[in-house]
Amino acid sequence: MDQIDKKLLILEKDGKFFSLISIGDIQRAIIKNFDISLPVYKIVREDIKVAKKTDSFEQIKDIMLKYRMEFLPVVENGEICDVYFWEDVIGPSKQRIKGTMDVPVVIMAGGKGTRLRPITNVIPKPLIPIGDKTMLEIIFSRFSEYGVKKFYLSVNYKYEMIQYYLSQRNLNDINIEYIIEDKPLGTAGSLSLMREKLQGRWFVTNCDILINQDYKELLDYHIENGNILTVIGVLKSEEIPYGVIEKDENGNIFKIDEKPVRSYIVNSGMYIMERKALEYIPKDTFFNMTDLVKTLIDSGEKVSYFPVSENSWFDIGEWDKYQKVLEEYETLKRVF
Repeated sequence: MDQIDKKLLILEKDGKFFSLISIGDIQRAIIKNFDISLPVYKIVREDIKVAKKTDSFEQIKDIMLKYRMEFLPVVENGEICDVYFWEDVIGPSKQRIKGTMDVPVVIMAGGKGTRLRPITNVIPKPLIPIGDKTMLEIIFSRFSEYGVKKFYLSVNYKYEMIQYYLSQRNLNDINIEYIIEDKPLGTAGSLSLMREKLQGRWFVTNCDILINQDYKELLDYHIENGNILTVIGVLKSEEIPYGVIEKDENGNIFKIDEKPVRSYIVNSGMYIMERKALEYIPKDTFFNMTDLVKTLIDSGEKVSYFPVSENSWFDIGEWDKYQKVLEEYETLKRVF
């Protein structure tokens, strides 16, 4: 499903339409610790919506707009007659966004970008170009689609260049406030400088990643689950190019699994945080997000994650990853 733009599976039973499964269904199943190797019928929803063959195009359009549906199948006598997709019915120019968000966004933009040298010897990582825009501008644009107006930029390395560049761009529709670190404070430490500014909840994102996901859906999940911190995780799968030995506690082999595929979830570099989390960040101390996560968990606070697919995560933190994003620029333009 990761390799196609329209993430949909149509399930049949005895040659008849049975149900639908989307990437959102799979994400919810992963959160609930379902084994992703299970048959997909185990995680289908009961409340799916379908259209009838007699429904007019306008009726189909109204249904899709009302429920912000990525797709809507037309079913008649147990047969799939057609499938309407958001881009075809509503148009690619109108994003399938489920709502707006009145939350600020903190962008961690103070690192030296050592893994991207020599380019970062000249320009700071947040200003690295992707097509005709910088990473920062793409991040601004993506969140602005949800009505976000307030951005905090935590800066240190070459911050004067960042300030000057952004002052020359047409960014009058958003408010940018710079938080200047006198010394590197890590991926969470600079948040301690914003204790008087941050209220309620907010997004935190590294300046070298982009996530193709409905951000309002991420925020809703964070609120509904009562998390103090939500980590946006990336589901990755890798094939081990060897036969993996499985053995019992006595060292007896009961199976050799040839070239198995292993799945795991990695940290994307995007988070949603509650005000209370600031209480656990020491002042004027180098403190990474991994340190904060451990501290919160050890203190009994609720930390959870929301999974996104590997192909929904764009990372330019290293040369090979940056080159890959540049190669996929046309796709990136359609997404962001």
